[in-house]
Amino acid sequence: MHNITFPMASVAAQVQNRPMYNIDGDFAGVSIAVFVPLVITASTQVPANDLRQVVELLKKDKSLKYTYGSTGPGSFMHVMGEALSKQTGVEMTHIPFKGAAPLKQELIAGRLHVGGDQLSSSLADIKAGKIKALATNASKRISDLPDVPTVREQGFPILEADGWNGVFAPAKTPRPVIDRLQKEIAAAVRHPETEKRLREIGAEPVGSSPAEQDAILKRQVDQFRPVIKEMRIENN
Repeated sequence: MHNITFPMASVAAQVQNRPMYNIDGDFAGVSIAVFVPLVITASTQVPANDLRQVVELLKKDKSLKYTYGSTGPGSFMHVMGEALSKQTGVEMTHIPFKGAAPLKQELIAGRLHVGGDQLSSSLADIKAGKIKALATNASKRISDLPDVPTVREQGFPILEADGWNGVFAPAKTPRPVIDRLQKEIAAAVRHPETEKRLREIGAEPVGSSPAEQDAILKRQVDQFRPVIKEMRIENN
């Protein structure tokens, strides 16, 4: 099971000529289980209410030394941070974490300025006022955070990306096996109790076809490959 970090980190490894697999041909999509919006967040101590204000703040005061966290090298927020720096010229120090939980803990404690991940890992703390939502990366505003502008609305279309969690199998897996897995995944995420819980944490149950899972992976590999090549994203 993978999410948007899969195409990003895989391309980063390819760019460094040390991939452990071929992202373009070693996997067969089974199903997009859920769509989960991506959100860029900040500590409540940051004196800005959206991403554009953070950029303006850093441009105005060059003495500010901001940090931004990610769930690891080559992950969603790592790429977003590098892309934002490339577009705006502002610099923040990248701090990689081993997962969303420690990243969020540092944001809440105020030891980290900016972060981000899937909405499902942040929604409760955003609503509780423990961290701020600076922007969402979806193509339109999301219903759970209707007052939070998208990255495109704020002038950063390069940061726009769909968030998802999906299932893959080895490329040579027999088609009947893939079809059976897809059927069971779709049934699972659409079970009334599961669907209710997923929606509570900001996820949209999908259970897509294998072709749709293949398509979103290819689209995002194609989207981020030139970005990562240009920015020399490292995946150490």
